[in-house]
Amino acid sequence: MAENTKYDLVVIGGGPAGYAGAIRAGQLGKKVACIELERAGGTCLNWGCIPSKALLKSAELYQKLHHLEDFGLSCEKPSFDFQKVIKRSRGVADNMAKGIEFLFKKNKVDYFKGIGQISAPGMVEIIDGPDKGKYLKAENILLTTGCKPRPLPGLEVDGQKVMTSREALEAKKQPKSLTILGAGAIGAEFAYFFNALGTEVTLVEMLPQVLPVEDEEVSKLLGREFKKQGIKIHAGTKMENVEVTKKGVRYELVKGEKREKKETESLLVAIGVVPNLNKSLSNRVKLDLDRNYVRVDENYQTSVKGIYAAGDIIGPPWLAHVATFEAIQAVNGMFGAATPRRVTQFPGCTYCQPQVASQGLTERAAKEKGIAYKVGKFPFTASGKAVASNESVGFVKILTAEEDGEIIGVHLIGAEATELIAEYGLAMSMELTTEEIHGTIHAHPTLAEALAEAAADVHKEAIHI
Repeated sequence: MAENTKYDLVVIGGGPAGYAGAIRAGQLGKKVACIELERAGGTCLNWGCIPSKALLKSAELYQKLHHLEDFGLSCEKPSFDFQKVIKRSRGVADNMAKGIEFLFKKNKVDYFKGIGQISAPGMVEIIDGPDKGKYLKAENILLTTGCKPRPLPGLEVDGQKVMTSREALEAKKQPKSLTILGAGAIGAEFAYFFNALGTEVTLVEMLPQVLPVEDEEVSKLLGREFKKQGIKIHAGTKMENVEVTKKGVRYELVKGEKREKKETESLLVAIGVVPNLNKSLSNRVKLDLDRNYVRVDENYQTSVKGIYAAGDIIGPPWLAHVATFEAIQAVNGMFGAATPRRVTQFPGCTYCQPQVASQGLTERAAKEKGIAYKVGKFPFTASGKAVASNESVGFVKILTAEEDGEIIGVHLIGAEATELIAEYGLAMSMELTTEEIHGTIHAHPTLAEALAEAAADVHKEAIHI
């Protein structure tokens, strides 16, 4: 890995887009380098998707221990060690990061540690970190620097009283009370985690419902279940006059004309993300930007020839699986392996309990687009497997266009929803109809039967409701 080595591709950023793009180029026999300041895997693997799922699994198991009597079992005074829960999640992230580093070696990807900056088209300089001072010549450059949590203006993150998701993933101690600002996927997941372990959780959302991007019926059910679990929800509510005190954080909740003063030991800010160019462009390189997101064409190429971008840095949806898809498409296109595709359909998942997953249009979106549609729905209360597993909360809901029967939206809430959504992802990409879903024999008893029954219900042919 000598300085001034000429590469077919240099990737700046080692997250789901960056490492996938680098590995794909390696599979194509190209000479590739990937530059990452922290650790291979980026935010998702080290500070997001993976460690948070480890925490959520601990919370889910602990919560289930309190319902063992439902299964004829018993366990006296279940307990947990908060630091061991956190330590396990960090260990999972570490193991996965080592796996990415192994894949780099397997696919002959040169891995540099530092901040990569495009000093000129075809040239990348490492301006900080262990490999600072190295220059890499590049036939192509792929920018995949992602996003970082959006801060609350005027509020300093200290990791204890004020946190983002990153600080919450390595919390030194469990707060007795926690207010979460933002009830999107990140806010909902942390609300579930901390509440399940006994923290008094308040969830605040400016929009009218938790998980604002999801179908209204799904969000309402999740809100009811969260309240049953003890989470306090303030939807359609603003947070103002936030002030850090000696004991924690003081703030006001504002809903219409009503104002209410509150205090909490810790505040977790989960109000979205902002693009993270992270010094990756020198003053001599000017890319077209849109609100600091990098603009790309249908081939993921930026306004400068030979410089590409993929993943969160090019804008929403900010999802790891979308970022991976985009980077692979960009690499396939730049080396002529396949015609690149832009993302049109993708699943969105929230890993609290009950789980939420969806793809396509909500009912509100279909109405706004003027699309006439039919609805098929099947509740998990009618699923033998769900009832036997004591996981009967939730439903599968399908929207199809009246005109041609095209599946335009699928919405799941309940056990393993984030796994079940894959069948409809394939169905929608293959332009299958509900008749073909219903016509496929699903094993009995399984949760997946609900997918077929919901498809049948579009034409009122479901058997078990």
